[in-house]
Amino acid sequence: MAAARTTGTTRRTGTTGGNGGRARRTLMAALVAAAVIFPVSAAASVEVPAPPPATFAEDATPHSRYAANSAGLAEAARMAEEAGRTGRAAKLRAMEAAGTARFLAFDGRGRGRAVEVLGELETADRIAVLVPGSDTTLDTYQRFRAGAVALQQRLQAEHPRSAVVAWLGYDTPGTVSTTVLTADRADEAASELGPFLDRLTGMTAPGSRLSLLCHSYGSVVCARTPTGPAVTDMALFGSPGTGAASADELPTGARVWAGRGAGDWIADVPHVRLGGIGFGADPVDPAFGARAFAAGTGGHSDYLRPGTRSLDSLATIVLGAADSVAGAPGTGTPAPTTVSEDRHA
Repeated sequence: MAAARTTGTTRRTGTTGGNGGRARRTLMAALVAAAVIFPVSAAASVEVPAPPPATFAEDATPHSRYAANSAGLAEAARMAEEAGRTGRAAKLRAMEAAGTARFLAFDGRGRGRAVEVLGELETADRIAVLVPGSDTTLDTYQRFRAGAVALQQRLQAEHPRSAVVAWLGYDTPGTVSTTVLTADRADEAASELGPFLDRLTGMTAPGSRLSLLCHSYGSVVCARTPTGPAVTDMALFGSPGTGAASADELPTGARVWAGRGAGDWIADVPHVRLGGIGFGADPVDPAFGARAFAAGTGGHSDYLRPGTRSLDSLATIVLGAADSVAGAPGTGTPAPTTVSEDRHA
């Protein structure tokens, strides 16, 4: 089946007119040029002083990790303040004040990394791991966290034994940069995410199910991450592509979902791959073979906004009631047929 879908995609590409092919190549070249010419604030920044991250034994409990990383977060805020990096210090203090500061990992150096838990990880049997896209750093962390909070509140309303893990465990590329057009950062991130998922399984209740929710460039990361049987679902949203020709090529036995809001600009990004630049097939194209979920009418940053159709769909995927979220890609319209559950037993 995978071969048939791939052949179909190739056939459509091969019959595209010369002008259309040249237009896509021209646009891709323009994106690369823009990445080189126009710097943005989220690009490489001045190094920020911070303590080295805490290290843990493999069997360290979540709560021992929370305590050590909370101390590291406070020390990073103090060091940033003393170095005159008052903006970063304020961001770190906001992370401390956001709740109980339950961080499984924290590194305040440079652009920073953080892995935060919302909910009771050790008793949850439904866990969502959010993987963010470009320009997610400690300086923009509250924006990422707001989506995690919205998802956790939505899950809790229906299933109290749920948790969300906000995984900023890699150096995300800048939205306007050469790195966002290649899979290099994604490959590095996948080498971190895979082992993390294995460790996470050991911290949760027996029989718990994990879902990977992957936004934008984060979908490239997830598509390169081998997953074990505990990961039952992988949802790609706002995706520029994965680098794979079909869902069957991804290194997972999970159900693979794809959705795109009707107002998402990512729809205009060429789904081509030339010399290692670009990510190829569109995950919401039926030929890719992912299960479509209703994503509503929102834009690229709206998928986890409270009250949206996309948030409802993603929560329903995490909770396992998958049949009710099927929809035509990029719309809030339910699909005419029921989604089957044959990919993951």
